[in-house]
Amino acid sequence: MSVSTDPKKIERLLSRCVVETVVAADLKKKLLSGKKLRIKLGADPTSPDLHLGHAVMLRKLREFQELGHQIVFIIGDYTARVGDPSGKSKTRPMLSEEDVEKNAQTYFEQAAKILDVKKMEIHRNGEWFAKMGFADVLKLVAQFTVARMIERDDFQKRLKEGTDIHLHELMYPAMQAYDSVMIRADVEIGGTDQRFNILAGRDLQRKMDQPEQDCMFLGPTLVGLDGTKKMSKSYGNYIGLLDSPEEMFGKTMSIPDALIWDWFALTTDVEAEEIVELRAACEKGKMNPRDAKARLAKEIISLYHPADAADGAEEHFRKVFQKKEVPDEVPEVRLPAGETALIDALVVAKLVASKGEARRVIADGGVKVAGEVVKDIAARIAIGKKPLLIQKGKRHFVNLLAE
Repeated sequence: MSVSTDPKKIERLLSRCVVETVVAADLKKKLLSGKKLRIKLGADPTSPDLHLGHAVMLRKLREFQELGHQIVFIIGDYTARVGDPSGKSKTRPMLSEEDVEKNAQTYFEQAAKILDVKKMEIHRNGEWFAKMGFADVLKLVAQFTVARMIERDDFQKRLKEGTDIHLHELMYPAMQAYDSVMIRADVEIGGTDQRFNILAGRDLQRKMDQPEQDCMFLGPTLVGLDGTKKMSKSYGNYIGLLDSPEEMFGKTMSIPDALIWDWFALTTDVEAEEIVELRAACEKGKMNPRDAKARLAKEIISLYHPADAADGAEEHFRKVFQKKEVPDEVPEVRLPAGETALIDALVVAKLVASKGEARRVIADGGVKVAGEVVKDIAARIAIGKKPLLIQKGKRHFVNLLAE
């Protein structure tokens, strides 16, 4: 595939969802030259699922890929064992080799929803770190100073609070930087929280007599469903790339109105000019924000599911949430016949992750049994041959039946 130098596409690549580029003029010159660039993105498989926050990076990679550049995707099987300290107030737990491998297995299946993985160059950084002896490690870390490593904000905060900083955490930026050296990256992209790590790669390339990579930082950070924290599986405020169309639609409709426009820019292909028009229509009262969110939801769904899935998800939403009807298909969970605690039933049906969560949801009025809200955490229910409909929140239904 030849490299495109289309000025309009290059300008869009350099501007949309880009907070900063180091060095912007240099990167633009390279893109216009027609040289095929090596674009690096590293991912530590610390969890098995990708969400829309991860997709912001993958979608930018796709823009580079569509222009004909080489995407180099690094699975951080070794860096994941250390744990990226960026933005963390305490040391991450070190993952086992088995955990890393299990999580990595699903990454490319999900990335393939956005990128042409057959055209990607894929590495695990264990390819080089596993071969390094102690002398090699010393040679690498000798390129960095302790003063430089601990000047980052997250470490400074920990020092002031008296929270431990472990030696292996200081090695993380050096390891990520060495990835750039090993694959001879021309460009590395990442979120603004990765600024320290990515610039470390540029510094190390210079010290090791390589051309310095340009660094592209994307943003703003995609805020999750709660409207306050960044999208994260650990916060439970995410839309997963493997979520069903119905889940994607319902979750998108739940976001605060203030997030609509950043979400349009970060998670869809709708052009900036049209986003401005939609926003103006809402602010002038010519369009209901609910309708803008419905459009947003359908745009998101269309990127990860067949074209007609968005219409079906919208109809499901209207039936279940606006008309307050029960979905046509409700999963069944079988339990021993007789009485059982509602709390236990919620856990077995996987509507909650723990009994503690079950108690909170019930006390908050978030559980219905046969259409009636139940707030008694000591409530018991009867399991028989006739399905008993349990609803948690607005989107989750199960029918409980006797085994």
